[in-house]
Amino acid sequence: MVRLGEVARQRKGFITVDETLVYKRPTIKLYGQGMVLRDNVIGASLKIKKQQVCKAYDFVVAEIDAKCGGFAVVPPFLEGAILSSHYFIFELDKEKVDPNFMSYIVKLPLLQRQVEARGSTNYASVRPSQVITYLIPLPPLPEQRAIAHVLRAVQRAQEASERVIAALRELKKSLMRHLFTYGPVAVSVGAQRAVGAQRAVPLQDTELGPLPAHWQVVRLGEVCQKSPQVVPTKAPDWQFKYVDVSCVDNSSLNIVDYQVLTGKEAPSRARKLIKAGDVIFATVRPYLKRIAIVPPSLDGQVCSTAFCVLSPKPEVDGSYLFYAVSTDEFVSSVVEYQRGSSYPAITDNDVKRGFIPLPPLAEQQEIARILQAVDRRIEVEEVSARALETLFKTLLHELMTAKRRLPQEFIARFQQEEIHVSV
Repeated sequence: MVRLGEVARQRKGFITVDETLVYKRPTIKLYGQGMVLRDNVIGASLKIKKQQVCKAYDFVVAEIDAKCGGFAVVPPFLEGAILSSHYFIFELDKEKVDPNFMSYIVKLPLLQRQVEARGSTNYASVRPSQVITYLIPLPPLPEQRAIAHVLRAVQRAQEASERVIAALRELKKSLMRHLFTYGPVAVSVGAQRAVGAQRAVPLQDTELGPLPAHWQVVRLGEVCQKSPQVVPTKAPDWQFKYVDVSCVDNSSLNIVDYQVLTGKEAPSRARKLIKAGDVIFATVRPYLKRIAIVPPSLDGQVCSTAFCVLSPKPEVDGSYLFYAVSTDEFVSSVVEYQRGSSYPAITDNDVKRGFIPLPPLAEQQEIARILQAVDRRIEVEEVSARALETLFKTLLHELMTAKRRLPQEFIARFQQEEIHVSV
């Protein structure tokens, strides 16, 4: 461990901005998440004309946000960006510390903890004289470069996985628009629109826009059965799984948690019985899209009255119903009935009077099958992304604390400098 002052020197000095020039203005994301471009500003719009200029691979400390991990290494694309006097700029001695390695040190809670140890929560700022006393791990330069290389490789794999997830989600949105307009026909057929699509898929004008001529438009309440309610307190020893609004992840649209309660512990909202294949639709802040299909593991359990429980009739496929009510168009249509400012909500009746398209059962099942295939692919990628995130955190901790050492033959490949710096 060495003190920062042994590998970094504060660079002081200000310029007077030219009112006719445009400057890059960055900001440091908290908890070591790097420096990013905040905006581009013309000099004339800056109230404070004296600014600092940062260089690529400088180490920068946010005076106020250091307690929250406000540390970063300047990435190359922010070379020449301006910073106010509320940032401290340090030039790294590249013969002692690799900038890539330093960019990963700031992701550790190490520096943040040393800030916390030096002041009360009422005094949120730090001084350069304190910063240079902070301790950091410092293996030999080749090992620093090797560690940074390994961490960057994992990080890039994680970023690639996240890009695939984003692309799949966009694909799903496009597929939903297509499937709920033309049905389960080839995209190339639907794309022919006015001429070819009308011949291959005759359309009709409806309340929901153009739909296949053989589809119906129905109110949700027409195709759902009434769901039963219970009073758990009448059976104080009954143990059940309870799903409240916080148990639904509005990103994956899945039930990701539940509480195990007995009847005597049940909150007043624990009233609605659910069964496998039901769809639950949160009526509190409906724009947050806390919608999910009930899995077999929660068959016969209980959910909050903050959900509208949709039990499909036999002529409706439950998975199709789930996708139909999770479209942006359906959610927007019921959000219009929202009441209240501090606790915006709709009623079960508001949900059930919403319109959905209703194709024949076989087409419902095919639409659901297509979308489920995309969801499964997204789930696989999300598992991979989570695994890579865990691997990155584990390696970051173990490599920086020397709990894990890289092979010497691998380290020997990094005798020469390689500059990158992750954001």
